[in-house]
Amino acid sequence: MKIIFAGTPEAAVPTLEALLRSDFEVVAVLTRPDAPQGRKRILTPSQVAQVAIAQGIPVIYANRIDEEVQKSIDECNADLGVVVAYGALLPQRTLDSVKKGWINLHFSSLPHWRGAAPVQWQVISGATHAGSSVFHLVEELDAGDVFETREWPILPDETAGELLTRLSVLGAQQVLDVVDSLNSGNAQRMPQRGESTFARKLSSEDGHLHLASDSVVVYNQFRGVTPEPGAFVMMGEERIKIIDARLGSDSAINPSTISSVSQKLYLGCAAGSVELLSVQPAGKQAMSAMDWFRGLRQEVVHVS
Repeated sequence: MKIIFAGTPEAAVPTLEALLRSDFEVVAVLTRPDAPQGRKRILTPSQVAQVAIAQGIPVIYANRIDEEVQKSIDECNADLGVVVAYGALLPQRTLDSVKKGWINLHFSSLPHWRGAAPVQWQVISGATHAGSSVFHLVEELDAGDVFETREWPILPDETAGELLTRLSVLGAQQVLDVVDSLNSGNAQRMPQRGESTFARKLSSEDGHLHLASDSVVVYNQFRGVTPEPGAFVMMGEERIKIIDARLGSDSAINPSTISSVSQKLYLGCAAGSVELLSVQPAGKQAMSAMDWFRGLRQEVVHVS
């Protein structure tokens, strides 16, 4: 079976690599164009493009599907399309141009958390399990019939970035299992059931910690926005980014303050605290939270 793969970031790489190791033929890769990376803003191919180039797989670069891109897809003569985090919607013409249609790996139990940031919102919501669904792609966002859903425990201190890395590996085998069933003619799909929820893309402001909430809510927010868009508090007009933290053991810290107790640094919440391990002041490198606090020479720092 000939497969065209659509994906862009690191989370899509395990599925592409699994398909390349399989007996199926990956005839082309569809990915977003090169993007500026690093402080020098050097144009760099996506992680998926880098794997495809290394394996000699033809690469189609596109932010949207125009006539030229559609012609390239048609010329692949693929039997099946596989999508993991491509980053753009496929129009109906593209969906119809592949014999067996397109399947998509989405990191939630659909219809819950449709949208761009399902892993982050599952962590922020305090969920104890995360889903991964392989579904038939349709024009409506994440609304197609589901071939298979699996659920995985979320570890207590796992950040969204760490969870996404783990799900991307687990989901790769899930995709391979569905592709096998489609190839053998045994695949079954079911309409999504239940009320859908939406996982919108996070903005930088979503990383501003809600210190009026209790420590568990604040810690879940920190985990959900780490590493992107990044958690922070404001010290006056200065943004202090929280790089690493854990749920605090000291409940006597005043809300919206940072203070040291027994050589540990705590951020006070409405109830309870979050222990700060590593921070990044504006314009500086990440550093030990205690080293940063000692440099301020204050007993208590007020933040918002």
